[in-house]
Amino acid sequence: MTTVYERATVPRPARRRGRPRRSPAGPLLALLWAGAAAVVALWWYDTRSVVGPAGWLTDAGRIAGLLCGYTCAVLVALMARVPILERRVGSDRVARWHAMAGRYTVCLLVAHVSLILFGYAVQDGAGLVHETLSVVFDYPDMLKATTGTVVLLAVGITSARLVRHRVSHEFWYYVHLLTYAAVFLTFFHQLSLGADLVGNSAAQAAWYALYLGSAALVVRYRLLAPVRLNLRHRLRVDSVHREAPGIYSVVVRGERLDELDARAGQFFRWRFLTDGMRWTSTPYSLSAPPRPDRMRITVKALGDHSAAVGLLRPGTRVWAEGPYGALTAERRRAPKALLIAGGVGITPLRALFESLPGGPGDVTLLYRARTAGDLALGAELEAIARWRGARVLYAVNDADGTRPRFTAESLRARVPDLAAHDVYLCGPPALARDLYGALRAAGVPDRRIHHESFEL
Repeated sequence: MTTVYERATVPRPARRRGRPRRSPAGPLLALLWAGAAAVVALWWYDTRSVVGPAGWLTDAGRIAGLLCGYTCAVLVALMARVPILERRVGSDRVARWHAMAGRYTVCLLVAHVSLILFGYAVQDGAGLVHETLSVVFDYPDMLKATTGTVVLLAVGITSARLVRHRVSHEFWYYVHLLTYAAVFLTFFHQLSLGADLVGNSAAQAAWYALYLGSAALVVRYRLLAPVRLNLRHRLRVDSVHREAPGIYSVVVRGERLDELDARAGQFFRWRFLTDGMRWTSTPYSLSAPPRPDRMRITVKALGDHSAAVGLLRPGTRVWAEGPYGALTAERRRAPKALLIAGGVGITPLRALFESLPGGPGDVTLLYRARTAGDLALGAELEAIARWRGARVLYAVNDADGTRPRFTAESLRARVPDLAAHDVYLCGPPALARDLYGALRAAGVPDRRIHHESFEL
């Protein structure tokens, strides 16, 4: 059964559109690299000379430690879900930055610990094990720092792709939260033992500002903002509808939801307060434009949590965080738009298909699925296409299971003026990569290909 979500209450999308807002990604990256350059400059200013193997090892360990301390603060700030980044840079890009910062942090941490211990061992003429025990138990704040180091390494190991796909999302999520404790534990030894910070009041003030600023972002957006949202809007499950085999839509009711300023194409992190689901927060996209009193998500059963969504009862309390994501109409640059959805990636694109500005013939939706039975929300898509004069195209496997190939030629055959379109992509990462290459080969500029990956 397909749920028609009160489309008639939404005004017809306007043809006119505003100029897309400039993303703050470039200036922010420049700022982050400038901060790293300032850290290197601090080390350079305090390093008068480097003498002997012990000096080279310990000074290399110092610069690795300073940069590791800096990336720890950046790591925490990128975990804060700051709205301007989540909505204008894009959640997937921020997540990639966070993952990259995490890899840098772990590498710098290993380099710092190894180089410092080897340098001290060479300097003291002692064995490595003896020197390690001496540093951990005799130096101020080092026991806490060692505990934090072990935790950071554990977070890094569980975040590695090889391990990540072999553990549950819940286990990974809660281990990942230990990053906050690890950063807190390692902070103090930086001030008590860091040769570039001890006795340098200006550097210490900057370090405190960096860490306290990152902590303030986390408190503001990870703690206070969700509490305010859920106390004010009082979300509950209104109804659950089966859309296709293993795919369910959930309508969530609340108060004054227009104040959230949620947009079609965005997502929330949802926590359903019922047995077996209350401890997991999972991102699901809005599958219809939000209304002042309700929102809708559509979920495919891919794991224990998503499979339980279809069993939710009306009245179940909901805890939500968001809205997040930059896959919105604001990114559009061209008069025409092509939306390409793969599988359950149809959810944000269905909402955009209804609300994206444009007149008849300006918007086309290409929907990829394994079989015709997997085409969720098909009746709604057809109704929206008739209502706004848009096109819906389907790409399903042949009877023998052969998959349709997406090439520049096949895409141009479906959409002859493809190069004049903005393209919105949402689907499995492999499909998105193939489509991106085909779109670029078909002449679509990179700036007009919009994609967010919601892979956990």
